[in-house]
Amino acid sequence: MDRHIEVVGVDHGWSGMKTVSQVFTTGVKEITTEPAFYNNVVEFNGSYYKVGGKRLEVRDLKVENDNFYILTLAAVAKELNRRGMRNANILLSVGLPLTRFGAEKQDFIDYLSKEKEVTFRFDNEQYRIKLARVSVFPQCYAAVADRMKTLPKRVVVVDIGSWTIDIMPIEDSAPNEAECITIREGLIKCMRTINEECMRQYGKELSEEDIQEIMRTGKHEKLPQKYLTIVEECLRAYVDKVYNILLEHGYNLEVTEIVFVGGGANVVKRFGNYDGNNIQYIEDVKANAKGYEYLGRLYLSTHKKEFGLG
Repeated sequence: MDRHIEVVGVDHGWSGMKTVSQVFTTGVKEITTEPAFYNNVVEFNGSYYKVGGKRLEVRDLKVENDNFYILTLAAVAKELNRRGMRNANILLSVGLPLTRFGAEKQDFIDYLSKEKEVTFRFDNEQYRIKLARVSVFPQCYAAVADRMKTLPKRVVVVDIGSWTIDIMPIEDSAPNEAECITIREGLIKCMRTINEECMRQYGKELSEEDIQEIMRTGKHEKLPQKYLTIVEECLRAYVDKVYNILLEHGYNLEVTEIVFVGGGANVVKRFGNYDGNNIQYIEDVKANAKGYEYLGRLYLSTHKKEFGLG
C-alpha cells in the first residue's frame, strides 16, 4: 500500500448502513460453517458473517459487541470495491449525535480502531486496509456541512433517523450546542406503531420493507388499500408528533428556517402540512455519510503532516 489515504465515510444507522454510494440493512448474523454462497458475507478471523437481511435489535450502545465492527468492514469493502480498490490506507470518517458526542466519541474511536491493520474477505474477495485514523463528526451537522454557504444564517436542522430525532440549531455555520436535542422518536418506533395498528385491526403485520417503501415514495403498488390506509394515517400522525416536538421547543413552523434531513425527510415532505419557503428537505438517506466523508477530506487536507503527506 502506498502513502495515499482514502477517506471513507460510514453512517452507522440502526436501520441502514450507508456510505456515499452504498446502502444496506443493518443486519449481521454469524454463519457457523463455511457458506455455500459468499454474496454479502464477511470472512474475518476465521469466522463468517452474513450482512444485510433482518435488522438488528436496537441497543443502548453500538460498541457492546462486534456487530457494528463487522458491518463497518462490509461498508468499507462495498465502497472500496466501487472505487476499484482492494488494498488501501483508510481515514474512516463516522458520526455521533452531538448530544452524546463527548460521552461516546472515544469509545467509538477505540471500538473502530482496535485493529490498525485488517485483512478480511467480502464477497469472497480479499481486502487489506490500514487504518490511518478514525475521525468522528456530529451527526445532523454532517448532513448539511457541504452546503453550509447556501443555508440561511440561522437555521434548524432536524435529522429524523431510524432511532432518534436530532434537532440542531445552526448559527453562522456553527451548531448551538446548548440548544441541541436528541429524542428517541425515530422511524423504528413509527413502524412499530403501524404494525400495532395492523395487528389490532387485521391480526397481521407488514414487513419493514413495505412500510419503508411507502415512507420513501408515498405509495405501494401491491399493498392492499386497507393496509395502505393504516400506514398513511400513522405516518401523518408521526409527522404531527415531529411538528409538536418542534413547537414545544419554541420553533415557529411558519417562519423558522428548517432543514429536514435523514430518512424521515421523505416522510415529513409527503405526509406533513407545512410547505412554506422556510422549510427545506434533504431526502438523500446518504446525506450524513457524504457529510462525514466531506468533513474527513477537509481534516485530511489541513493535517497532512500528521499523516506524513506534507
